[in-house]
Amino acid sequence: MSIITVATSTYDDQRPGTSGLRKKVVVFQQPHYLENFVQAIFNSIETCQGQTLVVGGDGRYYNRQAIQTIIRMAAANGFAKLIIGQGGILSTPAVSCVIRKYQTIGGIVLSASHNPGGPDEDFGIKFNGSNGGPATEKVTEAIFATTKSLEHYLSCDSADVDLDTIGSTQVLNTEISIIDPVSDYADLMEELFDFEKMRSLLSNRRFKMCFDAMHAVTGPYAIEILEKRLGAPEGTVMNGVPSENFGGGHPDPNLVHAHELVERMNGTEPLAFGAASDGDGDRNMVLGSGFYINPCDSLALLLDNAHLVPAYKEGVAGVARSMPTGRAVDRVAAALEIPCYETPTGWKFFGNLMDAGKITLCGEESFGTGSSHVREKDGLWAVLFWLNIVAERNQPARTIVREHWSKYGRDYFSRHDYENVDSAKASEMIEQLRTKLSTMAGQQVGDLTVESADDYHYIDPIDGSESAKQGIRILFTDGSRIVMRLSGTGTSGATLRVYFDRYEGDPFHVSHDPQKALADLIIAADQLAGISAFTGRQKPDVIT
Repeated sequence: MSIITVATSTYDDQRPGTSGLRKKVVVFQQPHYLENFVQAIFNSIETCQGQTLVVGGDGRYYNRQAIQTIIRMAAANGFAKLIIGQGGILSTPAVSCVIRKYQTIGGIVLSASHNPGGPDEDFGIKFNGSNGGPATEKVTEAIFATTKSLEHYLSCDSADVDLDTIGSTQVLNTEISIIDPVSDYADLMEELFDFEKMRSLLSNRRFKMCFDAMHAVTGPYAIEILEKRLGAPEGTVMNGVPSENFGGGHPDPNLVHAHELVERMNGTEPLAFGAASDGDGDRNMVLGSGFYINPCDSLALLLDNAHLVPAYKEGVAGVARSMPTGRAVDRVAAALEIPCYETPTGWKFFGNLMDAGKITLCGEESFGTGSSHVREKDGLWAVLFWLNIVAERNQPARTIVREHWSKYGRDYFSRHDYENVDSAKASEMIEQLRTKLSTMAGQQVGDLTVESADDYHYIDPIDGSESAKQGIRILFTDGSRIVMRLSGTGTSGATLRVYFDRYEGDPFHVSHDPQKALADLIIAADQLAGISAFTGRQKPDVIT
């Protein structure tokens, strides 16, 4: 076999978003499209020669083919070793775990996260750095710049590698190591949590739970940890076998797409605890018996109860949340007298704070929570954290939440998603709203009065880097808030996300339906931005 230099022409649509490059499968199947982006990654890191790279994905359609391409290119570019999950499988948090454990130069994650999979659906690729976290904006900009000037890429004429057999083989001078995708991650979880206490909980016949893996990558991890290591009954994990098209479903763990789990939690004989994770295993949804636990509340509760978990019993350095995330965690941080940071949406912004030792826990409203054990959000970790708390407190999850509200008050929060909106119309709406921000203070909208409005601008406290236009914020004199931004995680059209939050400190008024508690803010958002007029929608596609 020999190295091949392949002439190529550039594509102009390869700018990575908040979670790498995501497109339809047919886009990645264009001649040289995937290869161009992979070569741009290799050209943008310090050096490939003699380095070790982790490669894995969520098992969606095109995952295996992409890995074979990456193997040939990595060998041609001089990597000494590739570590690849068996079957091409590695959850996103597991990639981070493996990068950190084996101290590699980084890893390539093949996933479009919570987006649908299949021949006509979505695929994605991103690079994680040596800390295990998503590449910084500096690196992603360098990758994009390289894609615009690339003239050739390197590959070789090797045969396909057997991805299903654990062991090592050789391509050119590169060792290809196929590893058990679950064991390193499962071992780490056993170090963090009190497995003995959780094993006692899950062996109690009165405590029945369900974990919905949504036919996605977390299935093997959940089966190994929940059923095999913690002794939960067989069948506790539903939809546990990864599928190239996620069983024909939408692998997003929310109240709409995880409907089978939601029905079981709200049926005539509801389970005590339920949870779900997404396509690549980095998101989570947790449910009590007949009770939805908002991700913003979940982060606050994890922080408030962190002392009950072995890994965090000595204290938490600080906490961070994404700007659109509800401010419940801020109140807990203030009570604990620890720093609380606000960052733009995107997990990479938490990485600098973690690497500098400023924070231990972090999270965002889009069903993502995590800690400094890896540099990615981690869905199964969050579920285990909850189970550890439930076991220690010997209380149902819903009771734990209600007691939290009685102590701290409740931050009502909701996100409204308008999916696949015409991109030009969505951008026009946001740009038009931006022109009004400087004159919005004092404006009356129903019974609400605008206190201030801006476009969030972030200066990283560690390296001083700046990120502009990270979301429009409208704050009202009663402390409530509306945030609007266009998401970078879709592959067609635009997704408009509108966030609402309001604090209620009276413990006698903290059990209302969030949509009712936020009704005036929902009306105000439409009046201020013209959402229905620009989108042509009378209601959002998804409410969480």
